Amino acid sequence: MGHKHPNNDGNFGNLTIYGRNPVLEALLDSQIEVLRLHLAHSNKESAIIKQLRTLAQQRDIPIRLHSKLELSRISRNSRQDQGVAADILCTSLQDASCLYRQAATGRFIALDGINNPQNLGMVIRSVGASTCDGLLLSRQKGNARLSPLVVKASAGALFKTPIYTCDQLEPCLRRLQALGFSIVTLSADAPQSLLEMAPPPRCVFVLGNESEGISAEVARMADLNVAIPLQRGIESLNVAVSAALVAFVAGYRLTP
Repeated sequence: MGHKHPNNDGNFGNLTIYGRNPVLEALLDSQIEVLRLHLAHSNKESAIIKQLRTLAQQRDIPIRLHSKLELSRISRNSRQDQGVAADILCTSLQDASCLYRQAATGRFIALDGINNPQNLGMVIRSVGASTCDGLLLSRQKGNARLSPLVVKASAGALFKTPIYTCDQLEPCLRRLQALGFSIVTLSADAPQSLLEMAPPPRCVFVLGNESEGISAEVARMADLNVAIPLQRGIESLNVAVSAALVAFVAGYRLTP
């Protein structure tokens, strides 16, 4: 994997993160390879800035100092970078073709048209903290990219969560389906409850767009359709909340 700057189109080498707490979390985790720490000259020597410097020095990570303008060009988000950024070697990202060769069994969550980076980051954190085997993302137009904003929303979980990327979701799901994976979709009017289902040992739960839900193409290929039972007239949940429920409830119910 080359040390090129991310272009956020699904080709990953280095990934830049920003914000004091996300960078601190990366520096504290010895399993995350931090290539460079970027600091703005204008930062006051607060406790957390001193801690960032110390951790970088202890790990022999180069520290680069920049003007605020220069740092904003690195972070691409001057409003939220807090004068801090870091270049990370991201090894948790793989091509979905790995699944075709390796996944004799497994439970995965796939996202169909999630365009909010905050939601994507929270989904990544839930999948990473659960027993699910990974997250499937497509690089097709309209989907949120793995940008620094997503990294920040995941609170560092992106570097620990197996993420498989593909160009288009539908062909990838069809390939997995041909290998024996069941495609499971969620909808409010499904007759079966997520809490009562017994998922097969090989399955992909697909969560749809924040406002439009699952695409028609994916809905047509579904082997199972389940609902999250809701009370008090509430019709839907945020997709990140739904992903957390699927990851923990369905994930633990799966058997090898």
